[in-house]
Amino acid sequence: MLGSTIQRELALIILHDLDDPRITGFPSITRVEVSPDLSIADVYITIMGTPGAQTAALNALKHSAGMMRTRLTKALTLRVAPFIKFHIDEQLKKELNVLNLLDKVRQEDAARHAQPHPENADATTDATIDASKEESTKTQE
Repeated sequence: MLGSTIQRELALIILHDLDDPRITGFPSITRVEVSPDLSIADVYITIMGTPGAQTAALNALKHSAGMMRTRLTKALTLRVAPFIKFHIDEQLKKELNVLNLLDKVRQEDAARHAQPHPENADATTDATIDASKEESTKTQE
């Protein structure tokens, strides 16, 4: 519960209060994990852009973590806010890779089923030849 509240408040702080030119891709907070003693909040983010731009944006967020912690303390009326640690969400990258692989398998499977099987193709060809022979026999009579 506290994690989702922290996530919402940090998203608002990043959106409205940060003015760092290193943050070029819009950072999205995917999840927040708060330690049991509430001393640390691990904030997982995704950032659009090249790996270099992602690293620069992550460093900018880490640099601003102290200011965000102060604003978070005021916004949530906490006596002490958790120490904020930002991380690139590798789990989301892995999930997207798995989804891409599943989509590729689905496409290959659909393409494989769209092609006629050789044994079915022979049967279809034989039936077509038989029908053509019957037609030519009827027209000759």
